[in-house]
Amino acid sequence: MTERFDAIIVGTGQAAKPLAGAFAKAGKKTASIEAKHVGGTCVNEGCTPTKTMVASGRVAYLARRGAEYGVNTGPISVDLATVRQRKRDVVESFRSGNVKRLTGENLELIYGFSDFIGPKTLHIALRDGGSRTLQADWIFLNTGLTAAIPPVPGLLDIPFLTNESIMELGAVPDHLLIIGGGYVGLEFGQMFRRFGSHVTVIHTGHQLLDHEDPDIADEVQKILTEDGIEVLLEAHTLAAGSAQNGKDVQLTVRVGSETRTITGSHILVAAGRTPNTTALNLPATGVGVDEHGYIKVNEYLETGVPGIYAIGDVKGGPAFTHISYDDYRIIQANLLHGERRSTKDRILPYTVFIDPQLGRIGLTETEARKQGLKIRVAKMPMSSVARAIETAETRGFMKIVVDSDSEQILGAAVLGIEGGEIATIVQIAMEGKLKYTALRDGIFSHPTLAESLNNVFFSWTDER
Repeated sequence: MTERFDAIIVGTGQAAKPLAGAFAKAGKKTASIEAKHVGGTCVNEGCTPTKTMVASGRVAYLARRGAEYGVNTGPISVDLATVRQRKRDVVESFRSGNVKRLTGENLELIYGFSDFIGPKTLHIALRDGGSRTLQADWIFLNTGLTAAIPPVPGLLDIPFLTNESIMELGAVPDHLLIIGGGYVGLEFGQMFRRFGSHVTVIHTGHQLLDHEDPDIADEVQKILTEDGIEVLLEAHTLAAGSAQNGKDVQLTVRVGSETRTITGSHILVAAGRTPNTTALNLPATGVGVDEHGYIKVNEYLETGVPGIYAIGDVKGGPAFTHISYDDYRIIQANLLHGERRSTKDRILPYTVFIDPQLGRIGLTETEARKQGLKIRVAKMPMSSVARAIETAETRGFMKIVVDSDSEQILGAAVLGIEGGEIATIVQIAMEGKLKYTALRDGIFSHPTLAESLNNVFFSWTDER
């Protein structure tokens, strides 16, 4: 028997959850389908648990530095089981809150696995047994991503960790080998180094964080190296296997012309993400995907099939919670309020939660020069920021790209203490189309990190 709904939302990530509530509030009979845990990647395997554990790592880091501040702490050890339980408790509190928001009038939360059996018809294999068939004129796909497993010979024959399973370890690894030098690899690498692991990062690119300016990537590498992390660039993993002792694991890696065998206790695969689209049986709908399996959408998040939309990470593009949430706002505005909002020209902020943070907004210097823009670049080390000096957190620098003619800010990178917060101030100026002089001449409380925005614009890389 086919059940009719006004809207069906597959997945309960950061776009789906508020969207389900909005449709229900508007009087639309709505079904929210979840295969695993309510809240999507962010709440369960991404932002919430990782940043909770990053916070534990930072406490360990500061405790070891206590003598610098005149505070004697004694030997430092990390109880990873307690770190894990703290993480689990925070995740459960977020998750249970999300479940409450998905129950109410006109809204049904269904746990099960979805696949299309017709253009607008879904078969749901219920998690507790049995099945249901649902149909709706509006269907929204918010199924997210999972860790991509690279085709390294031997990798599938040995134990390895992903971003999800590494957070369930009960003891600190002796030596963690990380395949991948992107956001995930670096956040976990620094975290576990602070917990006490030896860490080796193996990255195929010529720099860490491939999309950043070279000076930013170099400074990040310098910081991680200072923390005791081994970083191998232009390093290609050729094979994986068990060590001769039968306990450890090892990777065969080519670095330049040299081939090395690296032995460790654990391997973390952080080599990208892949969309959860295979099990949906999209051919039954006519919805198209690209060569990587991401659902194709236009700027209004519409697929090629009227009434079917893709929201969040599964559609490709920047895989960030705040982008997913903005997808919800676009759908809500267009379908419930008759507007015509789109993804076109929206500003993309993000923060890499290494320590110090890397806050990013707008164009990099490299991107601006590639576009042939006439720019000036303001750049200042965090060692020139009073608040950073006072807190003994002077690593990194600020970098802001300005249009030479309009004097408006095109982009910024803040690699420094609370870099994400400082970059957000710059973002607000950009959204208000303010000239950089508004920040240079603004009155900010002393001594705050925001005050650095007065001074950075006196430090141009092309002094005139």
